Amino acid sequence: MTQVSAEFLLPSPMLDFNHAKIQALIGQRQWRDLPVYDVIGAVYTFVRDEIRFGYNLDDRLPASRVLKDGYGQCNTKGTLLMALLRALGIPTRLHGFTIYNELQRGAIPGYLFALAPERIIHSWVEVYHNGRWVNLEGYIIDLPYLKQVQRSFAGQCRQFSGFGIATKCLATPDIDWHGEATYIQSEGIAEDFGVYSQPDDFYSLYGSNLSGMKKLLFRYLLRHFINANVKRIRAKGVGGCDKDKYKQAHKPS
Repeated sequence: MTQVSAEFLLPSPMLDFNHAKIQALIGQRQWRDLPVYDVIGAVYTFVRDEIRFGYNLDDRLPASRVLKDGYGQCNTKGTLLMALLRALGIPTRLHGFTIYNELQRGAIPGYLFALAPERIIHSWVEVYHNGRWVNLEGYIIDLPYLKQVQRSFAGQCRQFSGFGIATKCLATPDIDWHGEATYIQSEGIAEDFGVYSQPDDFYSLYGSNLSGMKKLLFRYLLRHFINANVKRIRAKGVGGCDKDKYKQAHKPS
């Protein structure tokens, strides 16, 4: 592998991959025994499916806390993915963006959607593999949740935006590791903030999505309603009312 800067392998307060729980996970899964390609796939799939889609206390949580929570969204799951891969000697970096809030409609219940900012801080992970940086974003939505949304909108292979998803084809999104880029929210990108070796630097510049009273309400009350809604979708699928609202909002003009 072509040498890349050591900065893409360093720990940080957010990428706390020397934490005992992270090291224990790596040992239990025997990831150090795998070839690099398989390591990336195994870690990626773990973060995608075993860390369920959900909303944490803050975007700036350390990787060890995301692992403890067992759920996360684009930014927090990305932190854990970066930390795990760096712990295994695989260079990673963060690519920062904003996304339009419309793709969160449905995952965020309608009665709370008005509180969401128009543009939401977003990121994906870039992993250095075979001499190039590969974009990884398909880890955000866990497979059980995705399958329920797919069942609820069966047969759709066109632009889809909602329920935490923004993809060109809901039926067959590029979410599996095959050595190439993966995406699940990329069709909702608004602004591109470039790449960062440490997530800490990105969030120190751009902060988090909410501030003041809205941030406190989200942290200690509203996110629990949102997570309950996500869990309901994962268990039972999209309700008829929510499905009708989506179809009405996206009716061809």
